[in-house]
Amino acid sequence: QVQLVESGGGLVQAGGSLRLSCAASGRILIINTMGWYRQAPGKQRELVATITSGGNTNYADSVKARFTISRDNAHNTMYLQLNSLKPEDTAVYYCNVLSGVFTYWGQGTQVTVSS
Repeated sequence: QVQLVESGGGLVQAGGSLRLSCAASGRILIINTMGWYRQAPGKQRELVATITSGGNTNYADSVKARFTISRDNAHNTMYLQLNSLKPEDTAVYYCNVLSGVFTYWGQGTQVTVSS
């Protein structure tokens, strides 16, 4: 079993920045792809960014050039740097980890961007 704990969310004005963290713990044999997803009120959960164990990244078009995903494999931690935030980035951000054949989700952290 893998536990994921997100942190770093909060309230920020448009144009501001935040840094989200996701720490994985528990019975970790291997962590493959890690990713961030988000869900705004009344909308479906959507992909924000993913990063493979080798460091290859993928971003949603809406966040390219503004968000940066990274990971520290030695500490089983993933980060998401959010810059130039917009009100439409307001959502609960979820950490996702693929470990072998299992997928794990964090509890989510709220990001609110005021205009």
